[in-house]
Amino acid sequence: MEGHSQKNVAEVLFVCTHNAGRSQMAAALLDDRAKGRVHVRSAGSTPANAVNPVVVEAMSELGLDLSKEFPKPLTDDVVRAADAVITMGCGDACPIYPGKRYLDWDVEDPAGKDLATVRGIRDDIAQRVDQLVVELSAATRLS
Repeated sequence: MEGHSQKNVAEVLFVCTHNAGRSQMAAALLDDRAKGRVHVRSAGSTPANAVNPVVVEAMSELGLDLSKEFPKPLTDDVVRAADAVITMGCGDACPIYPGKRYLDWDVEDPAGKDLATVRGIRDDIAQRVDQLVVELSAATRLS
């Protein structure tokens, strides 16, 4: 099939409404922590025009550069390609496919928040990502 290839690593998709904050942070954190053992994507049900600049600043404090990232649309193809789909406030906009693992993380939206608040959101997401890495490692023997 065109666009499909044999996967050597698990694929995780993070979804939020605008793909400008939470899902961008989660994707960058998982990509950093998984060190190439997981393919990571993010998307939004209604993508914004740009990544939230306060999110970019908060992530740069951890040495993660989101300055070149941009919000991406949620498509059936990216959901189909994912082994795990983690939603963060996209409601019913995310299509559901059998055989996929779905998680919904109740994470505060960083839109319009100050840097101190966004740091707290980032740290909440980081803890969840760390747990996800443990679960993925156990499930696929990544370690």
